[in-house]
Amino acid sequence: MASIKLEGSCRCGAVSFKVDSNTPYPYQLCYCTICCKTSSGGGYAINIMGLNATLEVAGADHLAQWRAQLETPDGSGGVKLETSPGARHFCDRCGAMLWVSDPRWPQWVWPFASAIDTELPSASEKVHLMLKYKAAWVPVNAGPNDQCFEEYPTESIEEWHRKRGLFIE
Repeated sequence: MASIKLEGSCRCGAVSFKVDSNTPYPYQLCYCTICCKTSSGGGYAINIMGLNATLEVAGADHLAQWRAQLETPDGSGGVKLETSPGARHFCDRCGAMLWVSDPRWPQWVWPFASAIDTELPSASEKVHLMLKYKAAWVPVNAGPNDQCFEEYPTESIEEWHRKRGLFIE
């Protein structure tokens, strides 16, 4: 499977990484409270997808991880807190978010588009997801071809790229 090599880094330069991707178009804008609060972006974060087996990291001694606490139904009408298996990797010097990994999908890693230094292609349409959790002050600047979802979209990152002929073989 061919792909393109993406290079990324933190703000201070202590951590850099390379990863191959078949799905390099940054098109998903996630408005969940986790992404909003950890990305420090416009109220959302944008992830792309890479092949975990190709991830090369320089400065790994400056990597830290954080796992979010998620509210899940407790079966009796209430909620309980559960630690997410997904780990957000960031630089312990400057705090820049770098990528997410999740043992449920060990073949993938999801770099934050903001951490990528390689020129990324521009998507002609976007997917706005997790709008149910969006902060009131955050505008949704959806274009005419954009899709909006209260929670998760119907297509995976790979499916979205393939359907539009953007998957890199």
